[in-house]
Amino acid sequence: MINERIKQLRQARSMTQVELASGLGVSKQCVSNWENDYIQPSIEMLIKLAEFFKVSTDYLLGRDDGLNVNVSGLTEKEVAHIRMLVDDLLNR
Repeated sequence: MINERIKQLRQARSMTQVELASGLGVSKQCVSNWENDYIQPSIEMLIKLAEFFKVSTDYLLGRDDGLNVNVSGLTEKEVAHIRMLVDDLLNR
């Protein structure tokens, strides 16, 4: 499950494995191994992946299917705008 989530999150951001590896300070081969389910990220790297993609570790592990958006630091007006965008996308 984690391999699929990493790949989906990376592709959703139009990133290459090389770009993700660079952002995390690991090799491209390491990212490839995760995505192909040859190895699992360490606990420390799991946390780093969650922070990088702004998702929960539970989401990466497949324990939570909901994606949450961190809106801390935004004004109420900005949060309302984001809610409207999400509603528009869900009701297309």
